[in-house]
Amino acid sequence: MAKVMQKPIRILLQTTIPTTEDDWSIDRFSLLRDYLASVKDEAGNNLFEVTARDRESDAEGNDPILSNLGESNFDELWLFAVDVGNGLTEKDHAGIAAFHNRGGGLFATRDHQDLGSSICTLCGVGIAHFFQTRNLDPDESRRARDDIYTENISWPNYHSGRNGDYQTIIPVAPIHELLKNPTSPSGIIEFFPAHPHEGAVGVPPDESNGRVIAMGTSKVSGREFNLAVAFDWPKDADGNQLGRALAESTFHHFCDYNWDADKGCPSFVSEAPGNTMKTEPRALEDIKTYVRNIGLWLANKTV
Repeated sequence: MAKVMQKPIRILLQTTIPTTEDDWSIDRFSLLRDYLASVKDEAGNNLFEVTARDRESDAEGNDPILSNLGESNFDELWLFAVDVGNGLTEKDHAGIAAFHNRGGGLFATRDHQDLGSSICTLCGVGIAHFFQTRNLDPDESRRARDDIYTENISWPNYHSGRNGDYQTIIPVAPIHELLKNPTSPSGIIEFFPAHPHEGAVGVPPDESNGRVIAMGTSKVSGREFNLAVAFDWPKDADGNQLGRALAESTFHHFCDYNWDADKGCPSFVSEAPGNTMKTEPRALEDIKTYVRNIGLWLANKTV
């Protein structure tokens, strides 16, 4: 009997801003998009079907895809919150919540200070993101500047290294399946792309279904900080399964510029880049493995 070919996992890569050439629009995540689209299973079939788009607005100001996401055929939403706090409408939030409530996987990431704070009320995963003026870190000692070099950017702004360099992460025991890498000497992912001013994520108070899976270390203060928080909720009283979710401290872990600084960046980026993501092959292999793992894990597949 012939094997039934599995349908690819349908992933929506989406930013929270309209297409803007001199900003972090979806075209600056092209290496991520192309990699996901290239991943195949053992039979040579594509694992993922990828749609990549920037925010659009209908006559009422809502994004026509996000506001109706619960009725879509997408399996996962990878949301890159690159706005200044106004990137999602109430109807967008409702559409994403409906998607999540029907089992859709949700990955949400942002950056420093209040950048991307439109996601802080997003179903489940939003409250894992801590900003400067919204949903503050419950640990008051962390409401302070870390990166001291880029003076126009304030906390949270953990300095894990230069754009274009890698950082060595701290996998949190027990090692989460998202951090597995069988081709690594250690069997786990050890490197993420670095960024001069990462945002803050953590397990929200009274949340028992999420946990920190990886941490970084500031190259300025030496302080450890959270890089990623994974959520795996049980079925509710009616037997409904909420989608898995992942909160990430910065979208720069997935940007073209942070995988290969030669790809360029918006004109407002002032810091000089590094290049160790290109000189250490294991670093790029690790982040690509992590990306593949996210795509499988959010769809409740074996990593």
